[in-house]
Amino acid sequence: MATIRKRGDLQWEARIRRRGYPVQCKTFETKTRAETWVRQVEGAMDQGLFVSVGEAEHTTLAEVMDRYDREVVPRMKAPRQIRSCARLLKQSLGHYTLAALSSQVLAGYRDRRLATVGRQTVRHDLSLISRILNTAMKDWGIYLPHGNPVARMRVPAPPPARARRLVEDEEFRLRAAAARNGGQIGPILCFAIETAMRRGEIAGMQWAHLDRKARVLRILDTKTGEPRRVPLSSAALAILDDLPRRMDGRVWGMRPDSISQAFERVCRVAHIEGLTFHDLRHEATSRFFEKGLNPMEVAAITGHKTLQMLKRYTHLRAEDLVARLG
Repeated sequence: MATIRKRGDLQWEARIRRRGYPVQCKTFETKTRAETWVRQVEGAMDQGLFVSVGEAEHTTLAEVMDRYDREVVPRMKAPRQIRSCARLLKQSLGHYTLAALSSQVLAGYRDRRLATVGRQTVRHDLSLISRILNTAMKDWGIYLPHGNPVARMRVPAPPPARARRLVEDEEFRLRAAAARNGGQIGPILCFAIETAMRRGEIAGMQWAHLDRKARVLRILDTKTGEPRRVPLSSAALAILDDLPRRMDGRVWGMRPDSISQAFERVCRVAHIEGLTFHDLRHEATSRFFEKGLNPMEVAAITGHKTLQMLKRYTHLRAEDLVARLG
């Protein structure tokens, strides 16, 4: 049974009650639009095709983001980064209901963000929205009438892979500047070049995970979520052997963000531009190939899950390959 009643100027409330379905109610500006909606909903019910969109129409993106923060984010590896991204998204899009969050709305957000940040940042934003909406649909039973709007829009292409490697005397200058700086950043950057380990993996190292006799380091907490064993060169072992043992069992006393900040200071002292700590992973990976290791061997060390991803991190110098060509 459907009823339509006038509730004020330009307000017509349509309400549908039918056995086996939750009550459907919606307000329109004209009676004609209310009648059209009633016919569409009742027709879908008659055919057994009706799915309620009421929750999507009354739930905002901010509300599902808050639930995602409570139920999902605590289980993820980088909750601080996700919450930082979510705060910015809520400011711009949080007031939209899930039903109103169309691909057109998101495309407008994409274009505004691209005017101030890089493509990869925008890709991260849209990826987070997509994951939240997929969770709302699959785990929380919220029906989105048009599906996930991120899947129906153009996402910015990924930026070109970084090809930054150490050139000329940059490694010598880095080491010299780090030695003058003091602290652990010098041994850390040298260890990164020897192992291709990620910043977070280095910061999380513990002495208990080192098998000195086998020359292997176990990494339990990785970006991919899969533990791996990293073989250590003689130079890497020498770096560890020179370190004092900490009472808390950790190898280093620096957090990931502290490593980046210290590395930036070293680069300034060394007058090196355009180099990030993560570029040392690129450098190390390329050196493994230059030593003659095959892609599967390098992947076992670096933890890359696909050869395509490994290729993005590998930049071989043509000059260094000449001798191998004969």
